[in-house]
Amino acid sequence: MTQIRITNTLAREKQVFQPIDPANVRLYVCGPTVYDRAHIGNARPVVVFDTLFRLLRHLYGPDHVTYARNITDVDDKINAAAADNGEPIGALTARFTEAFHEDVAALGTLPPTVEPRATDHIEPMIRMIESLIESGHAYEAEGHVLFNVTSMDDYGRLSGRQREDMIAGARVEVAPYKRDPADFVLWKPSTDELPGWDSPWGYGRPGWHLECSVMAESHLGETIDIHGGGQDLIFPHHENERAQSRCGTDGDFARYWMHNGYLMVHGDKMAKSVGNILTVHELLEHAPGEAVRFAMLSAHYHGPLDWTEEGLNQARAALDRLYTALDRAADVTADADAGPPIAVRAALLDDLNTPQAIAGLHETASALNKATDAAERARLKGQLLAGGHLLGLLEQDPAAWFRWTPAAGGGPSEEEIERLIEQRREARRNKDFATADAIRDDLAARGVTLQDTPEGTTWRRG
Repeated sequence: MTQIRITNTLAREKQVFQPIDPANVRLYVCGPTVYDRAHIGNARPVVVFDTLFRLLRHLYGPDHVTYARNITDVDDKINAAAADNGEPIGALTARFTEAFHEDVAALGTLPPTVEPRATDHIEPMIRMIESLIESGHAYEAEGHVLFNVTSMDDYGRLSGRQREDMIAGARVEVAPYKRDPADFVLWKPSTDELPGWDSPWGYGRPGWHLECSVMAESHLGETIDIHGGGQDLIFPHHENERAQSRCGTDGDFARYWMHNGYLMVHGDKMAKSVGNILTVHELLEHAPGEAVRFAMLSAHYHGPLDWTEEGLNQARAALDRLYTALDRAADVTADADAGPPIAVRAALLDDLNTPQAIAGLHETASALNKATDAAERARLKGQLLAGGHLLGLLEQDPAAWFRWTPAAGGGPSEEEIERLIEQRREARRNKDFATADAIRDDLAARGVTLQDTPEGTTWRRG
């Protein structure tokens, strides 16, 4: 079996990935908290780990990879958003779950094998808390149940944080009922106005960290192969997931931890105070989802990604070149048995090196443009499509790609283009070539290129 090398956050080095069971490779990735539209920082791990999912399916077979990505539908942020909007919590979470699905589908992501929701796993959450209390790793205090971090010898190993850094770190709540400032909540009390469930500790709701631990165990087992997410989740979320899962079960929880780097916008961290938060929905009104995906894959997942309009435009131009190669080979039936190019596959096997894999796609497209032998063209076209599939790219008809119309405007509609083409056709029949040329020039100035063929006139944007 060909091996993948991945950067394991826990080991702090690149390692050869060895699954527990090659017949059932298990991947868990933290999904959205559904209280608002996903921004591009949220989308980066979705795209990164979708690419990993595709690679694992390619290597082990689609039926031998289980990918779980959760929906967090009980959380204080959700409660606050619902209160601000004046709408029921269930309506808000349903609305933004649907919006999330629409947005990530537009980015070319495959649905996960399973998509557990926190509210469907309350009973196993209560059972894990009971197990942690019985083993001395958790305690009840003023209606809360908290994890006792001093009970775990290697708490902090994943993040590499020292005790003082944990306590001083962001998102660590200080409360008088904690035995240690770094202890974190497993269960908290709820009022009648907030979501809650009956428990041995009263009416309440689970802590955020607990939710992912239980959903991962419920669907993937006590020890999974890979746990993924954004770098911002390493502490406290993933550190706390690891602690409660290792202390509450007999498993190791996750053997490999993968984290994508931060996404910046023009060199600045996304923040409401800066006014630079970009949602996926907003981007999709101005650019094809495939271009957004390509731009995200243009940087190595493990490093930072600086999002710029120039980078997005470069992604669209690069895809134009790749789709042009496919369009020129429209007369060729792709070799269905041609696998992805060696360069693309090798790059992805080396810690998911998507920039190098994209370079491999361009090399293949260049070879396809130059090839003249029919069998060679069929092979290269098959390789280009197979390599694109591994990256979640080149999966639409070239004509559809070049005819993409921004929802936010910025060019003539398809209906207007077809109407002008018909007027141009009529002008040419009447030998009114000045009008025909004027229509062509007008469309060209508005970003639409016409091409006359024996079969008629075709058009494309750009």
